[in-house]
Amino acid sequence: MHPSTATAPTRTAPTRTAPVGRAGRRAARRVGPVAAGLAAVLALAACSSAEAETEETAAAGASEISAERCAANEAAGTITYITGYQYQSSAGILEAVAADALGYFDALCLDVEIQPGSGDTAANAQLVAAGTAQVTSLGNEAEVLKAVAGGVDITGVLTWAHVPIATLMTGPEITDLTQLEGQTLGHKGSLPAPLRAMLVAEGVDVDAIELVEVGYDPSVLPRGQVQALTGYKSNEPLTLEAMGEDVTVWNPEDVDVVGSFGALAVNPAFAAEHPQAVTDYLRAVIHAFDHCVENGEECVGYAAELAESGYDAEHNAKIWATEAELALSSTPDGEPLGYLDAAATEAEAQTLVDSGELGDVPAVEDAFDASFLEAVYDGTELVWPGE
Repeated sequence: MHPSTATAPTRTAPTRTAPVGRAGRRAARRVGPVAAGLAAVLALAACSSAEAETEETAAAGASEISAERCAANEAAGTITYITGYQYQSSAGILEAVAADALGYFDALCLDVEIQPGSGDTAANAQLVAAGTAQVTSLGNEAEVLKAVAGGVDITGVLTWAHVPIATLMTGPEITDLTQLEGQTLGHKGSLPAPLRAMLVAEGVDVDAIELVEVGYDPSVLPRGQVQALTGYKSNEPLTLEAMGEDVTVWNPEDVDVVGSFGALAVNPAFAAEHPQAVTDYLRAVIHAFDHCVENGEECVGYAAELAESGYDAEHNAKIWATEAELALSSTPDGEPLGYLDAAATEAEAQTLVDSGELGDVPAVEDAFDASFLEAVYDGTELVWPGE
């Protein structure tokens, strides 16, 4: 296999933990100075009444969706979305932040509350299954399959990219992966299944490699503490590049290992009761994704505003650029962005079996439902009201 160079950065934890959403923005708009005198109070009351009336009718009118559809979406109540990791500008997170900031949720009469996740996507899946949240982003389709296999009641409805996000980094002295036998490989908790499959495909005896858990500082590789390091295409390789370190990046897809990232999952009971709301949620985030492809800096700015401080906008712009490009380039001609590929999902499931993470995997139709996504497209073109 020929190693390739990835483009990627570091995961910086923003400080904001409070959820945001349409209700929060409306509350902020209603805050103002107390008027002096009865006339001012009456004027303020009249203004507030007019504003409330405008807000009540705007979603049903300005967006050009029908009053019936607007009412159905409003009846769904607050849709709580938990991000995969804070307000990081990843595919699966940034487009939801942008959809909220750009008013796309409002235009479809959806009341969406965004809550920053801690990075524990397994816990996010459990919150969705319990109905505490309705939507979350998971690392990949394998996580959806593992959750469902473990009895967690969620349904995958969209996958942004059909390529593994995991990558393996080595020093330039490693020219063949079999050279890692007898060496030390650092990981974040376990060796990702796509990377294990890549090593096996390259004829490596994985049992001959010392696997050790390391932290999130990629400099352990150039310092020689490990001879190989797992990471994300949109993260550690770019960080090391910015540090001026020379590393070789080995990608699973170069040996035809199937994978994915940026999977969205919903609560199936909520989806069954409010199918139009789920469909329109996907419509809004896809519309925002398209916008952010052309306006990445603007969209990263929305995430930075939510994080408030400690947010590396330059770094996050690289994350978004890398992941958005991977999503677009891994979507075949003739398929819509976010599409679900049952054959690819089954192949990804097989990597879980081969790695020993699962003995049996659920049937694809028990873990994923493409009907919501199919409803937002005309072929490969997103259907947006008024366009």
